[in-house]
Amino acid sequence: MANQPVNNNTSDEIDLGQLFHMIGRVFQKFFNFIGSIFKGLFHILILFLIFIQKNFIILAVAIVIGAVGGYFLDNYLPEKYVSRMVVEPNFNSVQQLYNNIDFYNDLANAEDSIALAASLGINHREAASIKEIFVDSYSDENQKIKLFDDFIRELDTTTIKALDYEAYLKNFNAMDARFHQITIISTNSYVAKKTQPAIVESISSNSYFKLQKDKNDLNLDLQDSIYTQQLSEIDSLQSLYKKVLVKEADKPMQGTNINLAENGESQNKELALIQERDVLKERLVTLNKERANKSSIINVISDFPLRGVEQKGFWSSYKFVMPLVLLSLILGILGILGLNRYLKKYVSE
Repeated sequence: MANQPVNNNTSDEIDLGQLFHMIGRVFQKFFNFIGSIFKGLFHILILFLIFIQKNFIILAVAIVIGAVGGYFLDNYLPEKYVSRMVVEPNFNSVQQLYNNIDFYNDLANAEDSIALAASLGINHREAASIKEIFVDSYSDENQKIKLFDDFIRELDTTTIKALDYEAYLKNFNAMDARFHQITIISTNSYVAKKTQPAIVESISSNSYFKLQKDKNDLNLDLQDSIYTQQLSEIDSLQSLYKKVLVKEADKPMQGTNINLAENGESQNKELALIQERDVLKERLVTLNKERANKSSIINVISDFPLRGVEQKGFWSSYKFVMPLVLLSLILGILGILGLNRYLKKYVSE
């Protein structure tokens, strides 16, 4: 019986030894796996460098030819000019704006200058100079916060509790932005300005949006008349209170009795009228701002410039793009040829 604790200690030491041995083997396998990955990547890198070494002359010639060709293209092809216009679509017309711009861009890509000229109100030569036209959202963090604030004002309390700003941003897309930027890339630096009236009119002439604007104008006029009438009624009540107070003051005082309760009540009523008047004035100011913002179906925040800006930059030039294109093409051809040789050798074995 005296030897039993010694046996238990020995058993525990054996179990711990086996446990540490198992842990060591797991780590050894893990490090071997990581090492095999790095060996594989290193092997691929060596094979790629060997491939470059064997075909260095061909690849270098491709880069030189691409650079020379790109240089001539940059110097002999007509310059491209970029023009931008910022707009604010109202009455949910943003989807129509994007559809129209996509339609113009499809015509430009198809080189259908006749249809594009008819759509944009320009001649076919000017339409043929348009290479690309697109639209994207134009918003910063402050504008997104303002849009989120306007959005939650229209929701009930339960929905607001279940929605936060991060969730709103996840569902935010280009259509939700307040401002949108239309960009035209053309070989004619003056054509963008000429297209502006047609682009705006294509939205403004839509019968549905016209109806929405007319209804909005009627609602604004109705609210304006209500606020004006309420202000007039407040002025009348203030005038009445003043007359009552003057008459009360003109009455001879009976003894020394002064009704402080009535005087305090009159002052409270007059103060409430003044506060209500201030509230109505703020509402009228907000109403006038909304009237100004919704005066058009699509507000032009920033016009197309009279003349477009020359599209510059090394990364967009042909002398940078052409070598990459030729290099990629040569690498693809050499890779296919190498794969074909490997497959033939594999079959023969």
